[in-house]
Amino acid sequence: MTTSSSPAEESEATPADVVPASPAPAREHTRVEITDPKAIRALAHAARLEVISELYATQASRTATELAAQTGLTPSAMSYHLRALQKWGIVAPGEATGDARERRWKAAGTDFAINSGGAIASPGFAVLDLELEAFRRRATAYAASRQADVERMDALASRDATPAGTPTKDEVDASPAAAVVLASNLLYLTPAQRTELRERLIGIFREYELTDHSRIPDGAQRMATMWSMIPDDRPRNGAPAGC
Repeated sequence: MTTSSSPAEESEATPADVVPASPAPAREHTRVEITDPKAIRALAHAARLEVISELYATQASRTATELAAQTGLTPSAMSYHLRALQKWGIVAPGEATGDARERRWKAAGTDFAINSGGAIASPGFAVLDLELEAFRRRATAYAASRQADVERMDALASRDATPAGTPTKDEVDASPAAAVVLASNLLYLTPAQRTELRERLIGIFREYELTDHSRIPDGAQRMATMWSMIPDDRPRNGAPAGC
Protein backbone atom coordinates (compact mmCIF):
# COMPACT_ATOMS: atom_id res chain seq x y z
CA MET A 1 0.00 0.00 0.00
CA THR A 2 1.28 3.51 -0.79
CA THR A 3 0.22 6.87 0.61
CA SER A 4 0.79 10.45 -0.54
CA SER A 5 0.65 13.84 1.11
CA SER A 6 0.35 17.45 -0.02
CA PRO A 7 3.33 19.84 0.10
CA ALA A 8 1.80 21.48 3.17
CA GLU A 9 1.55 18.19 4.97
CA GLU A 10 5.15 17.35 4.03
CA SER A 11 6.41 20.65 5.46
CA GLU A 12 4.75 19.89 8.80
CA ALA A 13 6.38 16.49 9.15
CA THR A 14 8.73 16.07 12.10
CA PRO A 15 11.51 13.51 12.60
CA ALA A 16 9.11 11.60 14.84
CA ASP A 17 6.79 11.21 11.86
CA VAL A 18 9.49 9.59 9.74
CA VAL A 19 9.36 5.82 9.74
CA PRO A 20 12.82 4.29 9.17
CA ALA A 21 13.18 1.94 6.24
CA SER A 22 12.83 -1.71 7.12
CA PRO A 23 16.00 -3.77 6.85
CA ALA A 24 16.30 -6.07 3.87
CA PRO A 25 14.60 -9.40 4.67
CA ALA A 26 16.86 -12.35 5.31
CA ARG A 27 17.13 -14.65 2.36
CA GLU A 28 15.08 -17.82 2.66
CA HIS A 29 17.25 -20.88 2.26
CA THR A 30 16.29 -23.85 0.13
CA ARG A 31 18.70 -26.75 0.32
CA VAL A 32 19.31 -28.96 -2.71
CA GLU A 33 20.97 -32.19 -1.58
CA ILE A 34 22.16 -34.84 -4.00
CA THR A 35 22.28 -38.43 -2.72
CA ASP A 36 21.75 -40.53 -5.85
CA PRO A 37 25.11 -42.05 -6.92
CA LYS A 38 24.17 -41.51 -10.58
CA ALA A 39 23.52 -37.83 -9.93
CA ILE A 40 26.78 -37.49 -8.00
CA ARG A 41 28.63 -39.17 -10.86
CA ALA A 42 27.03 -36.70 -13.26
CA LEU A 43 28.63 -33.87 -11.30
CA ALA A 44 32.16 -35.18 -11.87
CA HIS A 45 32.86 -32.63 -14.57
CA ALA A 46 34.79 -29.40 -13.99
CA ALA A 47 32.44 -27.25 -16.09
CA ARG A 48 29.35 -28.52 -14.27
CA LEU A 49 30.89 -27.77 -10.88
CA GLU A 50 31.84 -24.31 -12.11
CA VAL A 51 28.24 -23.72 -13.17
CA ILE A 52 26.90 -24.90 -9.82
CA SER A 53 29.36 -22.68 -7.95
CA GLU A 54 28.47 -19.63 -10.06
CA LEU A 55 24.69 -20.00 -9.95
CA TYR A 56 24.43 -20.92 -6.27
CA ALA A 57 26.94 -18.31 -5.12
CA THR A 58 25.46 -15.41 -7.06
CA GLN A 59 21.79 -16.50 -7.03
CA ALA A 60 21.56 -14.80 -10.41
CA SER A 61 20.42 -16.24 -13.71
CA ARG A 62 22.84 -16.81 -16.57
CA THR A 63 22.55 -17.87 -20.20
CA ALA A 64 24.42 -20.81 -21.67
CA THR A 65 26.52 -18.34 -23.64
CA GLU A 66 27.53 -16.43 -20.50
CA LEU A 67 28.43 -19.62 -18.63
CA ALA A 68 30.26 -21.01 -21.67
CA ALA A 69 32.50 -17.93 -21.77
CA GLN A 70 33.33 -18.43 -18.10
CA THR A 71 34.21 -22.11 -18.47
CA GLY A 72 35.82 -22.11 -21.90
CA LEU A 73 33.15 -24.29 -23.54
CA THR A 74 30.98 -23.64 -26.56
CA PRO A 75 27.40 -22.48 -25.89
CA SER A 76 26.02 -25.73 -27.35
CA ALA A 77 28.23 -27.83 -25.05
CA MET A 78 27.19 -25.71 -22.08
CA SER A 79 23.50 -26.14 -22.97
CA TYR A 80 24.04 -29.91 -22.85
CA HIS A 81 25.56 -29.68 -19.36
CA LEU A 82 22.78 -27.40 -18.13
CA ARG A 83 20.11 -29.82 -19.31
CA ALA A 84 21.93 -32.64 -17.49
CA LEU A 85 21.97 -30.59 -14.29
CA GLN A 86 18.29 -29.76 -14.74
CA LYS A 87 17.51 -33.49 -14.98
CA TRP A 88 18.77 -33.96 -11.42
CA GLY A 89 17.00 -30.87 -10.07
CA ILE A 90 20.19 -28.87 -9.56
CA VAL A 91 19.42 -25.97 -11.90
CA ALA A 92 16.15 -24.65 -13.28
CA PRO A 93 15.05 -22.32 -16.07
CA GLY A 94 15.24 -18.67 -15.02
CA GLU A 95 12.92 -15.82 -15.84
CA ALA A 96 13.45 -14.26 -19.24
CA THR A 97 14.95 -10.77 -19.17
CA GLY A 98 15.61 -8.44 -22.10
CA ASP A 99 16.43 -10.57 -25.11
CA ALA A 100 14.37 -13.71 -24.51
CA ARG A 101 15.79 -15.60 -27.49
CA GLU A 102 18.19 -17.50 -25.23
CA ARG A 103 17.03 -19.37 -22.15
CA ARG A 104 18.33 -18.24 -18.79
CA TRP A 105 19.27 -20.66 -16.02
CA LYS A 106 19.32 -20.31 -12.26
CA ALA A 107 20.12 -22.38 -9.18
CA ALA A 108 17.25 -24.60 -8.03
CA GLY A 109 17.88 -23.51 -4.44
CA THR A 110 20.12 -21.37 -2.27
CA ASP A 111 22.31 -24.12 -0.82
CA PHE A 112 23.82 -27.15 -2.50
CA ALA A 113 25.21 -30.29 -0.89
CA ILE A 114 26.41 -33.73 -1.90
CA ASN A 115 25.67 -36.56 0.52
CA SER A 116 27.26 -39.83 -0.57
CA GLY A 117 26.44 -41.57 2.68
CA GLY A 118 30.11 -42.28 3.29
CA ALA A 119 30.22 -45.05 0.70
CA ILE A 120 33.69 -46.30 -0.19
CA ALA A 121 34.79 -45.37 -3.72
CA SER A 122 31.78 -43.10 -3.96
CA PRO A 123 31.55 -40.89 -7.06
CA GLY A 124 31.53 -38.07 -4.54
CA PHE A 125 35.29 -38.49 -4.28
CA ALA A 126 35.59 -37.75 -8.00
CA VAL A 127 33.73 -34.50 -7.35
CA LEU A 128 36.07 -33.79 -4.45
CA ASP A 129 39.05 -34.21 -6.78
CA LEU A 130 37.61 -31.60 -9.13
CA GLU A 131 36.89 -29.19 -6.29
CA LEU A 132 40.47 -29.52 -5.05
CA GLU A 133 41.74 -28.97 -8.58
CA ALA A 134 39.63 -25.80 -8.80
CA PHE A 135 41.21 -24.65 -5.53
CA ARG A 136 44.69 -25.32 -6.94
CA ARG A 137 43.80 -23.39 -10.09
CA ARG A 138 42.65 -20.36 -8.09
CA ALA A 139 45.73 -20.46 -5.84
CA THR A 140 48.07 -20.74 -8.84
CA ALA A 141 46.33 -17.89 -10.67
CA TYR A 142 46.48 -15.72 -7.55
CA ALA A 143 50.18 -16.44 -7.06
CA ALA A 144 50.90 -15.60 -10.71
CA SER A 145 48.94 -12.36 -10.42
CA ARG A 146 50.81 -11.35 -7.27
CA GLN A 147 54.14 -12.12 -8.89
CA ALA A 148 53.19 -10.01 -11.91
CA ASP A 149 52.32 -7.11 -9.58
CA VAL A 150 55.66 -7.40 -7.81
CA GLU A 151 57.57 -7.45 -11.11
CA ARG A 152 55.61 -4.45 -12.36
CA MET A 153 56.40 -2.47 -9.19
CA ASP A 154 60.07 -3.44 -9.38
CA ALA A 155 60.22 -2.26 -13.00
CA LEU A 156 58.61 1.07 -12.11
CA ALA A 157 60.93 1.52 -9.15
CA SER A 158 64.01 0.86 -11.29
CA ARG A 159 62.92 3.68 -13.61
CA ASP A 160 61.86 5.98 -10.75
CA ALA A 161 58.46 6.02 -12.43
CA THR A 162 56.32 4.82 -9.52
CA PRO A 163 53.14 6.95 -9.36
CA ALA A 164 52.56 8.81 -6.11
CA GLY A 165 50.53 6.77 -3.65
CA THR A 166 51.46 3.41 -5.18
CA PRO A 167 51.99 0.85 -2.36
CA THR A 168 55.44 -0.61 -2.03
CA LYS A 169 56.16 -4.32 -2.42
CA ASP A 170 56.50 -4.68 1.37
CA GLU A 171 53.18 -2.90 1.91
CA VAL A 172 51.42 -5.16 -0.59
CA ASP A 173 52.92 -8.28 0.99
CA ALA A 174 51.88 -7.13 4.47
CA SER A 175 48.32 -6.29 3.48
CA PRO A 176 45.88 -8.65 5.28
CA ALA A 177 43.34 -8.15 2.50
CA ALA A 178 45.81 -9.51 -0.05
CA ALA A 179 46.54 -12.73 1.81
CA VAL A 180 45.27 -16.17 0.93
CA VAL A 181 44.00 -17.79 4.10
CA LEU A 182 44.65 -21.50 4.53
CA ALA A 183 44.40 -23.03 7.99
CA SER A 184 44.46 -26.59 9.27
CA ASN A 185 43.54 -28.06 12.65
CA LEU A 186 43.18 -31.49 14.23
CA LEU A 187 40.17 -31.72 16.52
CA TYR A 188 38.60 -34.51 18.57
CA LEU A 189 34.87 -34.28 17.98
CA THR A 190 31.89 -36.39 18.94
CA PRO A 191 29.17 -36.89 16.32
CA ALA A 192 27.09 -34.23 18.07
CA GLN A 193 30.01 -31.81 18.05
CA ARG A 194 30.65 -32.43 14.34
CA THR A 195 27.05 -31.55 13.60
CA GLU A 196 27.24 -28.46 15.80
CA LEU A 197 30.48 -27.26 14.19
CA ARG A 198 29.09 -27.75 10.69
CA GLU A 199 25.92 -25.81 11.47
CA ARG A 200 27.85 -22.99 13.14
CA LEU A 201 30.19 -22.62 10.18
CA ILE A 202 27.29 -22.60 7.74
CA GLY A 203 25.67 -19.91 9.90
CA ILE A 204 28.81 -17.76 9.79
CA PHE A 205 29.05 -18.00 6.01
CA ARG A 206 25.38 -17.03 5.71
CA GLU A 207 26.02 -13.86 7.70
CA TYR A 208 28.20 -12.64 4.83
CA GLU A 209 25.90 -13.65 1.98
CA LEU A 210 24.48 -10.87 -0.13
CA THR A 211 20.71 -10.56 -0.05
CA ASP A 212 20.84 -8.43 -3.20
CA HIS A 213 23.58 -9.39 -5.67
CA SER A 214 22.96 -6.22 -7.67
CA ARG A 215 24.31 -4.18 -4.74
CA ILE A 216 27.86 -5.33 -4.06
CA PRO A 217 29.54 -3.20 -1.36
CA ASP A 218 32.24 -0.78 -2.47
CA GLY A 219 35.67 -2.32 -2.16
CA ALA A 220 34.33 -5.87 -1.97
CA GLN A 221 36.32 -8.54 -3.77
CA ARG A 222 34.90 -11.87 -4.86
CA MET A 223 36.47 -14.54 -2.64
CA ALA A 224 36.32 -18.32 -3.06
CA THR A 225 35.93 -20.23 0.20
CA MET A 226 36.32 -23.90 0.94
CA TRP A 227 36.20 -25.81 4.19
CA SER A 228 36.24 -29.48 5.02
CA MET A 229 35.92 -31.88 7.91
CA ILE A 230 37.19 -35.40 7.43
CA PRO A 231 38.42 -38.17 9.77
CA ASP A 232 42.20 -38.16 10.15
CA ASP A 233 43.91 -41.17 8.57
CA ARG A 234 46.61 -41.39 11.25
CA PRO A 235 45.67 -43.60 14.21
CA ARG A 236 45.91 -42.28 17.76
CA ASN A 237 47.72 -44.41 20.33
CA GLY A 238 47.28 -47.56 18.33
CA ALA A 239 43.56 -46.99 17.80
CA PRO A 240 42.00 -47.55 14.36
CA ALA A 241 42.21 -44.66 11.88
CA GLY A 242 39.60 -42.01 12.54
CA CYS A 243 39.68 -42.57 16.29
